[in-house]
Amino acid sequence: MATGAIALAGLVATALLATGCASRIQPAADRVASALTPYRVEIVQGNAVTREQIALVKPGMNRQQVRDILGTAMLASPFHADRWDYVFTIRRQGTPEQRRHVVAHFADDVLQRLEAPADLPSENEFVASIDPARGQPAGPRRVLELTEAERAALPAPATPVPAPAAERAPGPARVYPPLER
Repeated sequence: MATGAIALAGLVATALLATGCASRIQPAADRVASALTPYRVEIVQGNAVTREQIALVKPGMNRQQVRDILGTAMLASPFHADRWDYVFTIRRQGTPEQRRHVVAHFADDVLQRLEAPADLPSENEFVASIDPARGQPAGPRRVLELTEAERAALPAPATPVPAPAAERAPGPARVYPPLER
């Protein structure tokens, strides 16, 4: 009976030690799991409208002219036929989420007004915001042109050897009738 009690006490002690070890290891595992983030798909929806495009759109333009500059509206409702909504959203890993909303109001197929946010980016600012690497200065630029001294050091080009006159292939001479009479 004494050996059974000793075995039971040993089993309880082992379980308690194992529980203590697991609680000690758990925070380290959480740190590793939080460092590994899954890949998230980029989601780009709508038309990216820039300051340069807004500057080209003027009241009095027809729908086709506005469409040529801004692109096809993301929302053109049959219930609001005189309103086009240009909505743009982008979610990209490593950059903040962006949302913009531009509204074109028409009357009799002529643009009356355009509502755009004041902080609309220029084209260069937009590209820098979606690709942080492109917004960074690119280090020293390499010029791909030779100096006069480097040109003088180049060997002179070889003079081309004239190709021998092509011999005519033997065969019957063909005579074709005239196209018109």
